[in-house]
Amino acid sequence: MKDNIYKKLYQLQMEIGAISKDAKNPFYKSKYFDVNSLIKQLHPLLIKYNLVLVQPITDGYVRSVLVDLEGGSIESALLLPNNLDAQKIGSAITYYRRYTLQSLLALQAVDDDGNLAVATPKLAKLHLNTPEFKNAQKALMDGKSIQDIKNHYIVSQEILTELLNFKINK
Repeated sequence: MKDNIYKKLYQLQMEIGAISKDAKNPFYKSKYFDVNSLIKQLHPLLIKYNLVLVQPITDGYVRSVLVDLEGGSIESALLLPNNLDAQKIGSAITYYRRYTLQSLLALQAVDDDGNLAVATPKLAKLHLNTPEFKNAQKALMDGKSIQDIKNHYIVSQEILTELLNFKINK
């Protein structure tokens, strides 16, 4: 049964392609893809392949779960930071919904500026407590996005969580 969901996920990925960054963040002067726009775009494909997307918050994790109505499911999850006020936790949930869904579906978010033809150099892995990590945090403070960081480094799930927590708490 689990093989079936992977076949459906593959078909869905082939149809959806790359996601365009269509929403603008005036505060950071950056673009991002809006989770609600993404879900709206995904909805017909989910129906077509008998899949259901749920994004529950359980045990402190924001989860994106793709359920095959014929059996099986797959998920991606991020642990929410502790001790945030309601507004910051709401922001964290929105970020985490977007990133868990992007990760679950292995979606690439692309810029709309036509710079996709440039070859990407091999990226270095970003590690905690390094000058590069501190530079990434500074870049976030200067208005850069997580995607900007990912364009320069390989970012593990642990580093992504740390960067998201930093961005939310700053």
